[in-house]
Amino acid sequence: MSEENKITTEYTDDNIRHLSDMEHVRTRPGMYIGRLGDGSMPEDGIYVLLKEVIDNSIDEFKMNAGKRIEIDIDNNLSVMVRDYGRGIPQGKLIEAVSVLNTGGKYDSKAFKKSVGLNGVGIKAVNALSSRFEVRSYRDGTVRTATFERGVLKSDTTEETQDETGTYIYFVPDDTLFKNYSFHHDFVETMLRNYTYLNTGLTIMYNGRRILSRNGLEDLLNDTMTNDGIYPIIHLKGEDIEIAFTHTNQYGEEYHSFVNGQHTTQGGTHQSAFKEHIARTIKEFFNKNFEYTDIRNGLVAAIAVNVEEPMFESQTKIKLGSLTMSPDGVSVNKYVGDFIKNEVDNYLHKHSDVAEVMLQKIQASEKERKEMAGVTKLARERAKKANLHNRKLRDCRIHFSDVKNNRKEESSIFITEGDSASGSITKSRDVNTQAVFSLRGKPLNSFGLTKKVVYENEEFNLLQAALDIEDGLDTLRYNKVIVATDADVDGMHIRLLIITFFLQFFPELIKKGHVYVLQTPLFRVRNRRTKVRNKKALEDVKGKKGDFITRYCYSDEERVKAIEELGPDPEITRFKGLGEISPDEFVNFIGPDMRLEQVTLHKTDQVQKLLEYYMGKNTPERQNFIIDNLVIEEDRPEEEEKF
Repeated sequence: MSEENKITTEYTDDNIRHLSDMEHVRTRPGMYIGRLGDGSMPEDGIYVLLKEVIDNSIDEFKMNAGKRIEIDIDNNLSVMVRDYGRGIPQGKLIEAVSVLNTGGKYDSKAFKKSVGLNGVGIKAVNALSSRFEVRSYRDGTVRTATFERGVLKSDTTEETQDETGTYIYFVPDDTLFKNYSFHHDFVETMLRNYTYLNTGLTIMYNGRRILSRNGLEDLLNDTMTNDGIYPIIHLKGEDIEIAFTHTNQYGEEYHSFVNGQHTTQGGTHQSAFKEHIARTIKEFFNKNFEYTDIRNGLVAAIAVNVEEPMFESQTKIKLGSLTMSPDGVSVNKYVGDFIKNEVDNYLHKHSDVAEVMLQKIQASEKERKEMAGVTKLARERAKKANLHNRKLRDCRIHFSDVKNNRKEESSIFITEGDSASGSITKSRDVNTQAVFSLRGKPLNSFGLTKKVVYENEEFNLLQAALDIEDGLDTLRYNKVIVATDADVDGMHIRLLIITFFLQFFPELIKKGHVYVLQTPLFRVRNRRTKVRNKKALEDVKGKKGDFITRYCYSDEERVKAIEELGPDPEITRFKGLGEISPDEFVNFIGPDMRLEQVTLHKTDQVQKLLEYYMGKNTPERQNFIIDNLVIEEDRPEEEEKF
């Protein structure tokens, strides 16, 4: 063995470490909550912490113990959750919130259909909070324990006349969740989902009441951006509830839940629903329909209760269970039998709904057949292009890679022009970040049929790159990031791409996969020797280079940077992504990149907005432009660059 290959680091008893439960959670938080983040994304860790606390209160409600949950988030930083269930048994209170694999839900007799089964959730909240307080109200006494980063600081018991239940207060540790903030929209969506799945439950959120009287029917009514073409079909059974209708949108859209948990990535129950709803409708009409024609435009929700559910990760966003209980019927058969009986009966009883459904399916079939020749040609073209697709610089890890623990990180940047895509390509993470380059402005697809997706080479290649022709089950990237210049042309291209997704793949936006990349408008920098602001110097302590640099995304940030780095800093204004060097671009697409999620709500009136902004020129829009036209004067040359 050569000297170069010799092992030089000793491996001794001192290298073997034992971590306490709380130390282990803090050392490997990703194992317990998936990711950290700052709260700007709905999957960020602070929402997982909140969910883990609420799950326990929901489980109390499911056991008919407490119909009200109070949640207060103060200043978007600290959280209080109070339920009126039975309260954590006081003798084991400390262990219940600080010792892993300790809980009251392993016994199926007590918690048959629980979400929080693993004995981990609340302990992770404790370990990852700078302050954590738990109170258990039982039998006229309250036991209170406080922790800091998982370490017990106080433990008291006293008499009380308050109602039984559990109180949790926590402040996420800002040394882990840097610059975090809870976003109201994300929290409210989470809470509304809880109420849809638990009719009769009242959640008080910052003093406002949230409840649902009609379960999944309310969910569809509150979330559909296109009206159903027939009344929502809402059916309930033991341990299962479904609701669905057809709309005039393209594609399919599903909301699925297990034991009150929103399974955003579906799982065995959602797959069973898709299979059996299409089969039942096909058999009812006794026609040789394609399943894709039956499900085109379908918007649906399914909720099941599974005994001892198995999820594919601790964050519980995809069901892996094959059976409804360890010794019970399969999920597929249970869902299939319910749909076969109940949906078939409903359609026989409501012939008017069945007739509208039939017309919708036949219209989808007709359109598909009209596109058959174009579709075949486009697929062949896309297949050839995929062998050497100049527009796509792919990455190694994809969202559809079932067993890869980094699949959530997979993303694709949709860029304009070769210069911008070149900078991103050179600075990206080749494992998780792909790049798709547009050629100029894409076609305005508003008002066009899906035929254009196949006739337009650019749209067809983008569809093929994302692999969403047959739905989101095969989506290759978790984040679809539109990366365009922050000028008028860039904004127009951004709008055209989002219009394309809204028109033909709305679920991509509704499921939270589409983002806009925020890139800096200015670079402000100054030599270290000129910077007098001590904090600015401390922020870059130990980093190499003669300059201290601030990248600014707005005029306000530019002014602040000048104040910090003065006197006479060098200011550069970026006029396009292509002007940013790869060495600098790596700062903007790394772990701390700024993304703005494209969201879609029922109140957005999408069709009217698209008609106004993307439809044929209307007098209203022309008048709006004339009335609001602003001539922006160029900045003084000395402000551009020093």
